[in-house]
Amino acid sequence: MHNFLLVLEFILALALMIVVLMQPSKADGLKGFITGGSETFFSKNKSRTKEALLVKLTVVTAVLFAITTIALNIV
Repeated sequence: MHNFLLVLEFILALALMIVVLMQPSKADGLKGFITGGSETFFSKNKSRTKEALLVKLTVVTAVLFAITTIALNIV
């Protein structure tokens, strides 16, 4: 059981790092200044984009990572 949790913890740690690194930067930089920060189709439908999926994956992976960490401390 302990070895399984260790392997699962390692896999979740790698997955969490990959998902976080795949997320785009939140800083607009000059883009917001030049375009005036206008609303686009993608900003209105943000819940259906790749960024929304990555945010959900990050939350799920982080929760699973926390659960396995607690389980490893109990075992």
